[in-house]
Amino acid sequence: MCGIVGYIGNNQAAPVILDGLARLEYRGYDSAGMAVFDGEKLNIVKAAGRLKILEEMTHGGSALKGCVGIGHTRWATHGIPNEENAHPHFNENETIAVVHNGIIENYIFLRNMLQKKGYQFLSETDTEAVVHLLDYYYKGNPLEAIRKVLHRVEGSYALGVIFAEHPDQLFAVRKDSPLIVGQDENGCYIASDVPAILKYTRKVTYVDNQEIVRLRGDHMHFYSIDEEEIQKESVMIEWDANAAEKGGYEHFMLKEMYEQPKAMADTLLPRIKGQDVVIEELNMTDEELASIRKIYIVACGSAYHAGVTGKYVLEGLSRISVEVDLASEFRYRNPVMEEGAMVIVISQSGETADTLAALRESKKRGFRVLGIVNVVGSSIAREADSVLYTWAGPEIAVATTKAYSTQLMALYLLALKFAKVKKTVTDQEFPGLLEDLKKLPDQIELLLSNKNPIQRFANRYIGAKDIFFIGRGIDYAISLEASLKLKEISYIHSEAYAAGELKHGTISLIEEGTLVSAVVTQPELYAKTISNIVEVKARGAFVLAVTNEGNFEIEKAADYVIYIPETNPYFSNSLAIIPLQLFGYYVAVGKGCDVDKPRNLAKSVTVE
Repeated sequence: MCGIVGYIGNNQAAPVILDGLARLEYRGYDSAGMAVFDGEKLNIVKAAGRLKILEEMTHGGSALKGCVGIGHTRWATHGIPNEENAHPHFNENETIAVVHNGIIENYIFLRNMLQKKGYQFLSETDTEAVVHLLDYYYKGNPLEAIRKVLHRVEGSYALGVIFAEHPDQLFAVRKDSPLIVGQDENGCYIASDVPAILKYTRKVTYVDNQEIVRLRGDHMHFYSIDEEEIQKESVMIEWDANAAEKGGYEHFMLKEMYEQPKAMADTLLPRIKGQDVVIEELNMTDEELASIRKIYIVACGSAYHAGVTGKYVLEGLSRISVEVDLASEFRYRNPVMEEGAMVIVISQSGETADTLAALRESKKRGFRVLGIVNVVGSSIAREADSVLYTWAGPEIAVATTKAYSTQLMALYLLALKFAKVKKTVTDQEFPGLLEDLKKLPDQIELLLSNKNPIQRFANRYIGAKDIFFIGRGIDYAISLEASLKLKEISYIHSEAYAAGELKHGTISLIEEGTLVSAVVTQPELYAKTISNIVEVKARGAFVLAVTNEGNFEIEKAADYVIYIPETNPYFSNSLAIIPLQLFGYYVAVGKGCDVDKPRNLAKSVTVE
């Protein structure tokens, strides 16, 4: 959530900041602002609403002169979205400016303390306590003031800080919220995420927890929380700025759906050697893998839904007991965990706050943690014992598609690897499973090429008030993700239910004309799910079914059928989700919704 961009160098700062913030719009925000030093004073401009308002107020940045500045797009937590609560925040003399991503948990205590010392607060935010605390400690040495503040604040933060008395310096600080820095021949940059500065440099350095960076126009210095200088290594971003552009598609979401075949192939093929699955990143011997008797999968949102599928696939193929937890609940239920188990945390960004907290809790308890993440060098990637990257490339749309699909692929690979070392799949069965995995990208390409009938069908439900998804087994996991896709981008109330639970209350919600989408891809459950279809139709529902080629029996029960290519039932999620992603997308487009940036949502949830 929120976007931070800062620049110091030879060029004008405001246009660079605006450009970077525009590339972070996918993170979600409701206000924006900038602070730029013009050689005499800090000029601060803020506005509620979209970034274009800030662009108009500053004539694209040309009205704010100066070569050092910070900018921010805010997603409201403390205080409503308005100009007063927008960042940057500043001290009374407007000589210190701060932008902040995260939450200061002890801000009430700090605010009360500072008010007693005469400080006046202009906003409702937690961030304003930080800038006044900086003012309180500042005695001419910015680094010393920042260090003292970090010892007082509690919570999560990524900070960009400017001191008017030191216009040749820009400061970046981080704890538990993502922050990167970069450099090119024209200056140095700070940002919440890589796309903001990829236009200028592909060489970035990830700021670690409780580190401070002092940036000048031509170099950067890194310090610990105790002001000890430290050495850092930068990484080269392999994808270029074009990968974060729409490329002719109407929306990033549509573009990313069409990138799924390549993303899945990129995740799969490097890990297949001949007739074997080789996942060197695990850094574990076959004997160590075979000794694992329990797996805990912890994730949020769509990654959690991928984990639910992973449970069925891992248990079915490798016969390992799997528990799946919402990361936001994992720590607080004080889980009883079996000795020798493995914890798998899944996150697109690698910065999801609850998932990162679950990782740290698991490591504190002595468990080995595997991270399945998309962003190289992210916090989860750095802190997990091993990391399995899903090579999806940059995903800009808030609603995930290709990252979800590659998470599924990573879990399939893990399931096959465990099955091989545990000998729960025969040598005769294993090559067939591998071949089915290899076919998935082409099969997804085929489904995407047949989007027109789905678009026409979706247009019928633009005015729907309620839509339900049902399925059994893996089909229930598919339904969870399909329902989330629809509701988060179209704002239509949607729910997913295990089909066998309909009679336990849910069926009372079905009325004449209600759309029910039934996912029917597990052959051994065909008859059971068809029975559920008949039940909802008897109460007036219109049924859309997604099923396997050849299951023509379902046409006697469902009103509209979408067929997916044949694959092993364990891998059916990767195919069945495609038409349901398209359905949600076209409903949202038909309603005129902002598909890439749904209201109230952020791409990366970096605060609890």
